[in-house]
Amino acid sequence: MLGLPLSTVFNRRIPKQKFYENLSVTAELKRTFAEQIRAIYWRNKISPSTVNIAAGETVLEIEVLEIRLNQPGLDKRVLKVIDREIPYHILFLLVYEEQVQAWIGYKEESLSRLAPFKPGTYYHTEWQSMDELSLHLDGLNMDAVYEGLLRQIAGERLDGSNKGNLTDAVARDERRQKLQKEIASLENKVRKEKQFNRQVELNAELKRLIKELE
Repeated sequence: MLGLPLSTVFNRRIPKQKFYENLSVTAELKRTFAEQIRAIYWRNKISPSTVNIAAGETVLEIEVLEIRLNQPGLDKRVLKVIDREIPYHILFLLVYEEQVQAWIGYKEESLSRLAPFKPGTYYHTEWQSMDELSLHLDGLNMDAVYEGLLRQIAGERLDGSNKGNLTDAVARDERRQKLQKEIASLENKVRKEKQFNRQVELNAELKRLIKELE
């Protein structure tokens, strides 16, 4: 599907119960696993031992997990549960019928002793045919490969953020997404507001947010 080197192929099915049977997750989330996921496969292992790429300071290896779905979509909380359970960086391939989406989360180093990383913002491609999905392993070490994958999948959300480090790029994107939500909410309030003075106040705040977004 991705055209990764044969040396990275793993192809092992993982029972989905492995990710929640011993965790204190809600009954609702367990139902989500059962209802939305048909099967999980560990397809590839990208690491210095499987490709000619040096180890990174943060990224030791990247696992490629294929999640076959019963519906065209997956609750993002499921990805977070899996991300917390696997102490490596993960590239998710969500497959429904003959379509696929690539998902990847920005995993920061955790200050907790319970887990080395904490999952943060997720990025994903659009749905496309399996033959169309193509990602490249670019970089001299695993940190660079991971950043390259994240930027490829994020697309325009991280475009223009090539200068500076990945943490800064993700922080700018998170702020941008938050501003867009706040602007949409304020625009809705302005349309509904009947009092002129209050409209003026809301419009002033709206202009400020739009300026910050620009």
